Amino acid sequence: MAASLFGLEEDLVPLSQESDDNEEAPRPPKRFRCNSYENTNQNNSSRSHNRDWETWNSDLLAFKLEEQGLKDVADIFKDQEIPGCVLPKLTEDHLDRYGISKLGKKLQVMKFIEDVTMKVIDIDMDERNRKIFNDPIHGHIELHPLCVRIIDTPQFQRLRFIKQLGTCYFVYPGATHNRFEHSLGVCHLAGRLVRALKARQPKLGITEKDVLCVEIAGLCHDLGHGPFSHLFDGKFIPHMCPDSKWRHEDASRMMFHYMLEENDLRPVFEQEGLSATDITFIEEQVTGPKKNYEPGTWPYEGRLRNKSFLYEIVANKRNGIDVDKWDYFARDCHMLGIKNNFDHNRCIHFARVLHVEGEWQICSRDKEVGNLYDMFHTRSTLHRRAYQHKTTNVIDTMLVEAMIKANDCIKFAGKDGSEVRMSDTIHDMKAYSQMTDHVFFLILNSTDPKLQESREILSNIMKRNLYKCVGQTQLKHEHTISKHQLPKITGEIISRINPMERKNSNLRDDSIIVHLVYLDYGMKDKNPIDNVRFYSKENPDRAVRVRKDQVSNLLPETFAEQQIRVYCKQVDEPTLNMVKDAFRGWCKDKNHPPPKGGEVNSLELTPVKRQEDPATPTNSVQNGNSKDLTPGSAGKFKSRLSF
Repeated sequence: MAASLFGLEEDLVPLSQESDDNEEAPRPPKRFRCNSYENTNQNNSSRSHNRDWETWNSDLLAFKLEEQGLKDVADIFKDQEIPGCVLPKLTEDHLDRYGISKLGKKLQVMKFIEDVTMKVIDIDMDERNRKIFNDPIHGHIELHPLCVRIIDTPQFQRLRFIKQLGTCYFVYPGATHNRFEHSLGVCHLAGRLVRALKARQPKLGITEKDVLCVEIAGLCHDLGHGPFSHLFDGKFIPHMCPDSKWRHEDASRMMFHYMLEENDLRPVFEQEGLSATDITFIEEQVTGPKKNYEPGTWPYEGRLRNKSFLYEIVANKRNGIDVDKWDYFARDCHMLGIKNNFDHNRCIHFARVLHVEGEWQICSRDKEVGNLYDMFHTRSTLHRRAYQHKTTNVIDTMLVEAMIKANDCIKFAGKDGSEVRMSDTIHDMKAYSQMTDHVFFLILNSTDPKLQESREILSNIMKRNLYKCVGQTQLKHEHTISKHQLPKITGEIISRINPMERKNSNLRDDSIIVHLVYLDYGMKDKNPIDNVRFYSKENPDRAVRVRKDQVSNLLPETFAEQQIRVYCKQVDEPTLNMVKDAFRGWCKDKNHPPPKGGEVNSLELTPVKRQEDPATPTNSVQNGNSKDLTPGSAGKFKSRLSF
C-alpha cells in the first residue's frame, strides 16, 4: 500500500489495487496520521457533539474494543497502532487485510464502528448549514444541508399539521405525531442503511450522490399526504373520484416538483452536484417503476440495473422490507404504547447486497428470518389494534361523511386565482399545499348554513356521540369477498329485519354501515418472506431462500384474513338489538362464525361437563374449589365456561 493509508495525502487504496491472490497482501503502515481531524474546531457544538472517538489513540481504542468483547480485534488494532480518527474509513476489505476474515467478527467490528462514530456523515458539509435534530426514536440525527433546505420550505413544513395516524388520536391519546417527524426518521434510516452498505461493500460503487439522493427520497416520500393521512387518499378520494387511480405517492412526486419550482431549489441541487437524472432517481424511489413496462426490461431511468438495490431502501416493492416501515413501526408503537418486538438495527447490521436472478438485491443473514417475521407480525398487530380499531374506523367514516357533504363549500386558492374544491386539489399543488388536518375545524367552526350537516357530524365526534359497532365476524379463508360486495351484504342484513319492527324504529337504509377489514402481512395472501433472499455465515456471497417450515411450526398458515364489521348510526338500544339480531342471522345463513364485539359480549360460550375424579369427594365445595362452580343442587358442579 502507498505511503499513508489514512493520511490527508490520499484516500483508501481502491479495491482494484489489491494484490493478486498469490501474493501476500502488504501490511498497512503503522503510526497512522489524522491530519483531516487534527485541526477540528472543538468549540463548534455540532462538530464536537459525541465525537470523542476522534481523539482516541490506539491504546484507548483497543481498550474500548476489549470492553465490547473484541479482545482479539483490539490486539490487532493495537499492534497496527490504529487511532480512533480513522474508524469511519474502515471497511470490511480493510479488516480482511488485518486478518479479521470471519464474517461474524467483521460485522461485530463494523457495528462497533457505527455505534461509536454516531453514524458520522462523511460528506464535506458546510458546518453552518448542517443541523442536528433530537428525535425521540433515533436520538440525535444529523442531516445534509440540502435536506435542511428542503425541510425549511412551506411545502415540507405542511407535514407538521398532518397526523401520522389520522383519527387514531381520538382513540389513542398518545398518537399525536405527524408526518413531519416520520419523514425525518425515514431520511435518517435511509442514510444509515445506504452508508452501511457503502462501507461494508465498496465494490458496489455507491457514491455520495447516491447516498444523498436516497436520503432526499426518504425525506420527501410523504409530501403528498392529505388531511388525516390515509383517510384522505384511501377513503375520501375513492368516494369522490371512484374512477381515479390517484395515489398519495403520485401527489408526493407532484408536490416535490412544485416545491423545487416555488423555492428555486434546482440551482441548489445543481450546486450539490445533483442533475436532472438524480432528481428522476429521487422521484422513482417514491413512486415506483414505470407503469406498463415490458417484462425483462429495466423500468427505471434514474439509475442503471447494477444499482437496483438502491430502489429497495425507501419503498421496497419486492418484499415490503424498507426504512419507511422501520420508522413507523418504532414511532407508532412508541406513541401508541404498544410493544415493538422488531429491531430494525439488526436489519441494518446484517444487510448485504447480492446478485440474485439478474438483479442486485438487499439480502439478510439467514438467522434474521425470525426477526423479519416479527416485523410483519408487528405490522399486522398495529393494523388490528390501532389502524383498523373499530372506533378509529367509525370516526374515519363520520369524518369522511362530513368532508363529502362539505366538499362543494370548502375551497382553496389554486393556480391562476381559481377556487378549488377539496376533491380537486389533488390536481393543483398550490391548492393542495393548503390542505392539512385543519379542514376539520374549517367545517366545525363555520357559520355557513350549507355546512350544517357536516358541522353536526363533527360536533358528534367531539361529543363522542359515535355510530355504534353491533358486532363483527371473522370470514373463513375460503369465503373471501371484495369491497364491491358490501352494498349487497348491507341489503341482505336489512332484509332480515322484521318490516314492522323496522317501521317502528324509523331505521333508514343508510343507517347500517358494513366495513370490510383486511389484515395481512403486506402482500395480500402471500408470504413476503418468500421474496426475501438470505446468506449464511459460511457462504456470505451466495443468496438462498429460507422456507417457512425451516423456521418454525408456529408461524401463520395463512397470511391474510378478512373481517366483516357492522355499525349502526341510530344508537337507541331497540334499534341496535334489531340490527344485531339481523347480523347474527346473516352470519348463520352464510355459515360464518357467530359475531362478537359490539355493545354486548356475544362470544359463543360452550358449557363443558366436568369429569369426576373417583379419588376426590363429589362435593367440591368442601375442597375450597367453589369459585369455578355453577350453583346447583347440593353444591354439585354442573358446568363451567370454556373459552
